[in-house]
Amino acid sequence: MAKTLEMIFVTQEGKTASITIEEPKEPVDINAVKQAMDVILAANVFTSPSGDFVGKKGARVVERNVNEYEVI
Repeated sequence: MAKTLEMIFVTQEGKTASITIEEPKEPVDINAVKQAMDVILAANVFTSPSGDFVGKKGARVVERNVNEYEVI
């Protein structure tokens, strides 16, 4: 099972954009995530097709299962 931490930001146009971190340390320290998101916003180094990141929307851990089948 692959897990990722998604930090979701609001852009200048009011849309959302995400930064994904693979295999986050668990349990996730939400205060550390909030602080990291604040640093990202203050640095203003990320942009998206809908503009710069201007606010925090949320964060979540996503768990994904992949079952591959050989069909050859």
